[in-house]
Amino acid sequence: MKRLVIIILTLLLLATGLYFLDQYWIHRYDSTIAREAARRHVDPDLVWSIIYEETYFSPWKHGRNGEIGLMQITPVVAQEWITETVSGSGQQTMLADTATLLREPQRNIQIGCWYLQKFSEEYRDMPGREARMLAAYNAGDSRASEWNRVQSGTPALTESEFIARIDIPSTRSYVSSILGRYYKLKAAKGRFSTPRNL
Repeated sequence: MKRLVIIILTLLLLATGLYFLDQYWIHRYDSTIAREAARRHVDPDLVWSIIYEETYFSPWKHGRNGEIGLMQITPVVAQEWITETVSGSGQQTMLADTATLLREPQRNIQIGCWYLQKFSEEYRDMPGREARMLAAYNAGDSRASEWNRVQSGTPALTESEFIARIDIPSTRSYVSSILGRYYKLKAAKGRFSTPRNL
């Protein structure tokens, strides 16, 4: 009996330790996310949900198509960010080594929020804007625009109608997964009365 109690206590301590380690791991960039999201007028909970999906907060991850870092930013997007936001000699230095730049968690989040802001502005007046932002972030703006297109005089697509139009299964799954996590996070914080079903 004594041995069973010791085993149970050991398992409880181990589980508690793993829980707190996981909580530290997934929240260690929260202040950076909050700062950069506020700067770019995007929802930090959406940014957090993207990072959770993309890399589970592992800044060293690389994607199959050259994506780098926490938010899986491509060097092409980093170059666009550098060209639009950095001036002087710093621009040439950054352009010379975008891979190193994207491995820096703070810079990666900064660029990712900048990129999301573009889609946020583009789809500002759309219902379910976040779904469109995520589709553009994952598959490119031209594809998201195509999925979003309706005939003149027709009302904008709802969020679920838009998601149903995504003809790349991995992007549809990506959008649905992140939105599900995002809405649960909002519901847990009391910002949605009920989470949406996706």
